[in-house]
Amino acid sequence: MGKTKIKVGNEGIYDARQLGAPKMVVLGFQHMFAMFGATVLVPLLTGLSISTTLLFAGLGTLLFHCLTKFKVPAFLGSSFAFLGGYAAIAPMAEDGSANKEMLPYACLGVACAGLLYLVLAAIIKIVGINKVMKLFPPVVTGPIIIAIGLGLAPSAIDNCSANWWLAIIALGLVIIFNIFGKGMVKIIPILLGIVGSYLVAAIVGNGFGVESFAIDFSGVKDAPWFGNPIEWSSTVFGGVRDSSNAISAIIAIVPIAIATMMEHIGDVSAISATCERNYIKDPGLHRTLLGDGLATTIASLFGAPANTTYGENTGVLALSKVYDPRVVRIAAYFAIVFSLSPKFAALIYSIPTPIIGGISFVLYGMISAIGVRNVVEAKVDFSKARNTIVAAVILVLALGLKNGITFTIGSATITLTALAVASIAGILLNVIFPEKDFNPETAFQATDSAQINLESDYGKKNKE
Repeated sequence: MGKTKIKVGNEGIYDARQLGAPKMVVLGFQHMFAMFGATVLVPLLTGLSISTTLLFAGLGTLLFHCLTKFKVPAFLGSSFAFLGGYAAIAPMAEDGSANKEMLPYACLGVACAGLLYLVLAAIIKIVGINKVMKLFPPVVTGPIIIAIGLGLAPSAIDNCSANWWLAIIALGLVIIFNIFGKGMVKIIPILLGIVGSYLVAAIVGNGFGVESFAIDFSGVKDAPWFGNPIEWSSTVFGGVRDSSNAISAIIAIVPIAIATMMEHIGDVSAISATCERNYIKDPGLHRTLLGDGLATTIASLFGAPANTTYGENTGVLALSKVYDPRVVRIAAYFAIVFSLSPKFAALIYSIPTPIIGGISFVLYGMISAIGVRNVVEAKVDFSKARNTIVAAVILVLALGLKNGITFTIGSATITLTALAVASIAGILLNVIFPEKDFNPETAFQATDSAQINLESDYGKKNKE
């Protein structure tokens, strides 16, 4: 197989540069599958274009990689955090049709919210990452990462509940391929689990007529092979004409960026813990914020949802142990190609939700496990009351506030997600009761050592 492992502790981390181009393409395809379900759900809930969403998920990911020196293996998909903003400015009609007139105004508000990322990135660049990271010690970021995975868990259960048998088949295939697989099979369990369970559903449902397993191919049949992914009238440039509506949208939506920036820091911490590299330090949190913010602004200007680093793809990284950012960029290329072909997009979208649920069952759990590992490796002392209180408040708020918190300032209604509220609470408690022993310089010491080992061993051909 030409498989290469680089040893970091007891874990084997695959070097994608030794896998070869064909296998990297397959790995990229796996990442594309992982992000697809959640990414297209946002345009379905808001009325935005699926094709435009896929196009700017791919382009946004590539922009993010450029701005982060091609070092961070993150995929940028549709953000759910702004759903409340879209609903307030451009609510869907009772028949489920999109509010085409007001959607461009909502997109303008989201585009301006993305610019706040640039402000925070500039502040971090000026004052230094160490001063900022004092607000985010492992006792804060660890529980936030745990909450990210556990917060996504209900959506996995909801998807599984449509057909538990099919979900269990998908879950079982992933587990079998990952634990007992050899070579390439072991590092693409998600893709094999999706393909295998999809074939089972097609054979049992469409071949033998078991209705609960049947796949609807009508959308694939009706969709054209090629199409323009951008509708000019749905963009900010072609649809914004009323200044009062524009100002109202900006005031209502921009504050949501406070929450999404907190979530971004948690996601980057999760990716760092997964890959055992300190991406907050190198290439720097200011660069990841810049990439995420600019990707959000550009996507929104052209009628796509806000972008955000995707937990689903972090789960794939943890499961496959292939951390090469080029693999994620291949997934971005696939997203761009699918945005130009509605038929291919419809084929992917025909994957039954129980299969997505079964796959997510593993991915979301992996994210929470990464958070636990982050706390353990940082040796957070939970015999100290302040650490216990900080972690407890974060977890209870993140998992207990189902709908977040909504409040009004003047004429603007602001909704903070549960994770954002939990993040803010954890940060404030950490400031009020500071950890005197925490040193940002050494917080990622184990991660930095792992990175040094990786770089010194990179390219060695210890083939198995």
